[in-house]
Amino acid sequence: MRNKNEKTHLIKNMCDLTRKNRTNIPEVIYARGKDDDSLFEAIEQLLKVEGKVLLTKCSQRQILKIKKIYKKKVVRIDNVSGTIILSYNKLNIDESISAAVIAAGSSDYFIAEETAITLEFFEFKVYRYYDCGIAGIHRLVSPIDEINKKKIDVTIVIAGMEGALPSIVTGLVKQPVIAVPTSVGYGTGLGGVTALLGMLNSCSPGICVVNIDNGFGAAACALKMVKWLKKSK
Repeated sequence: MRNKNEKTHLIKNMCDLTRKNRTNIPEVIYARGKDDDSLFEAIEQLLKVEGKVLLTKCSQRQILKIKKIYKKKVVRIDNVSGTIILSYNKLNIDESISAAVIAAGSSDYFIAEETAITLEFFEFKVYRYYDCGIAGIHRLVSPIDEINKKKIDVTIVIAGMEGALPSIVTGLVKQPVIAVPTSVGYGTGLGGVTALLGMLNSCSPGICVVNIDNGFGAAACALKMVKWLKKSK
């Protein structure tokens, strides 16, 4: 067990305040499991340096406390996914970078919104297409047409169960596809492992797969892909 001085030292050094300079991706806060002292100290550090902060996987108790303390600084919040953006100013959206977020079913919403809000934090223009799973595959026709016509930079596809949707989308669009398996599914879904393995074993070329329920990771990957390529042109 840490003594008080050790905990204070940990809190003072908990944020990687130079990450954005090194990687293009700023430090964000993974809220799950953090005590209040650590959480709010991290928020204050990042607001001071960056002027805005993204929090993911917040509990309902954390959400209520953050809303009470920061009030007008809350510019994006989703209670289902536990994703929050705090900022001193309105979010800037860069119209030159865009992403589509496709979710298989309404049960995947919690990861779809984590992904979409993270993309907005990274200043992407985001197009949301939800409840487009393969059980009603006709619902995918219109989103695919729109994604191709708008020449959206990157598509992120989120699915649980057997995880087939990203493979189908990858075979229909020209832009990179990032697949996110979710923990949604019945017993043999194994908490998302079946969807993960299905995506990793896809026969559709050009698909990149992140970890189970990692909407943030998919958005971060999209940021690196798109910003680096545009910078290189």
